[in-house]
Amino acid sequence: MTDPTQAVRDALAPIVDAERIQLARVKDGLAAVVIDATGIAAEERAALERRIRAVLVGVPGVNDSRIAMSVEKVNRLIIAVGSGKGGVGKSTLSANLAVALARLGKKVGLVDADIYGPSQPRIMGNHDRPELHDQQIVPVDTHGVKMLSIGQLIEPGSAVAWRGPMTASALGNLMDGDWGDTEIMIVDLPPGTGDVQMTLVQKWKPAGAVIVSTPQDLALIDATRAIDLFRKMDVPIIGLVENMAGYQCPHCAQVSDPFGAGGAEAAARVMGIPFLGRVPLTLSIREASDAGEPPAAGDAYEAGIFRDIAGRLLEQVGR
Repeated sequence: MTDPTQAVRDALAPIVDAERIQLARVKDGLAAVVIDATGIAAEERAALERRIRAVLVGVPGVNDSRIAMSVEKVNRLIIAVGSGKGGVGKSTLSANLAVALARLGKKVGLVDADIYGPSQPRIMGNHDRPELHDQQIVPVDTHGVKMLSIGQLIEPGSAVAWRGPMTASALGNLMDGDWGDTEIMIVDLPPGTGDVQMTLVQKWKPAGAVIVSTPQDLALIDATRAIDLFRKMDVPIIGLVENMAGYQCPHCAQVSDPFGAGGAEAAARVMGIPFLGRVPLTLSIREASDAGEPPAAGDAYEAGIFRDIAGRLLEQVGR
């Protein structure tokens, strides 16, 4: 007579890699199966569980089954993108940085942690409401990036009037979502140095921070405050990005600098932090962002700008 336990293992062999089977045992007609599902997305886990349950029905000696999926905590590289003030293009950079990293072959997640002003659904062109699986929010896929934003969970145009503890809880739901095999998480922080920044650092300990600033002195003063916060909380500064750096007239091709020129690069040099690059002030970036088509996802000149910044970021992280 065939051993029921061996029969269960034989039935699982075509659908589950042997190294993922942590337990397969039959006792008194009850088949107990434990699968290591680390790195498998929620939908794939659910489908795998259904397939296992289906094959077990046909195994002689099995009258019932108990199936468990175990998931080890994955060590992900968390990169915070911050700024000292709003309006410097931090969210635009976060979205395009995530897309550029994905196009460089990384498995990337994007968390819109700007609880009061979520803009990633608009920039990334995806307002789909994420599903809930085993009490975890499942990120949506867009432009090769997994994304979660509070903007996907509330009605468009609704004000988020929450106190500190509620914002921390919301951040936790986003950060602890079902990120599967994500390697790098880009966290788009709200401007300033408040509750969300401190909660992120204390609970999830980012590997580093990228600071975004325009070239003007006022923005650089605020950017310095953001840098100081991360340094005081022992988060390395990966680098500084200068946004809205120069405007080329579409009619005469003359370049002007409405926000100044080179200020962020000079500030990075003075503070002893890497300068990752500059992004020009262009109509195409604004139009693409409003249309939900981040330039980094295309093949135009601007895509190369974000790709170069992503490459320098990876170089700094590697060091």
